[in-house]
Amino acid sequence: MSDTTTSSPTTQRRQELPLPVRTWVRLMRVFHRIDRQSSDRFRDLSLSVGRFDVVNHAGLHEGATQQELADALLVTKGNICQLLDSLERDGLLRRQKEGRANRVYLTSTGREIRERAMERHISEISRSMSALDDDEQQTLLTLLRKLERGLDAV
Repeated sequence: MSDTTTSSPTTQRRQELPLPVRTWVRLMRVFHRIDRQSSDRFRDLSLSVGRFDVVNHAGLHEGATQQELADALLVTKGNICQLLDSLERDGLLRRQKEGRANRVYLTSTGREIRERAMERHISEISRSMSALDDDEQQTLLTLLRKLERGLDAV
């Protein structure tokens, strides 16, 4: 008896797809689950995943410009501006004009929120990744880097 006779119709259709498409679909499914978990993780801190990314990066790179943040987080100038407006309004960061650029600094409240969010984030990511042993995590990391380099070359 073959696997396809005992598989669901959805699984059978999926198996008919080329391997690169099946791999991409699985990668997207995992990403969306992680993204949903991240959203839930930060909700009580009034942080979306995007707001967390900005707070975290601003904490790691105090004084980064708005453009540097946008580039690092792979978002548009308009998107980073909206995120910064919201975070500034909530008292988590401040912008300081220097020449033609705005530099971004976390407030003491922003630093406290970042610390709480990072503790939670590291704990939850570690728990999620525990499905893979250290060697498997290293292999996955190597493969994802290789894929990323391949995408850069396209």
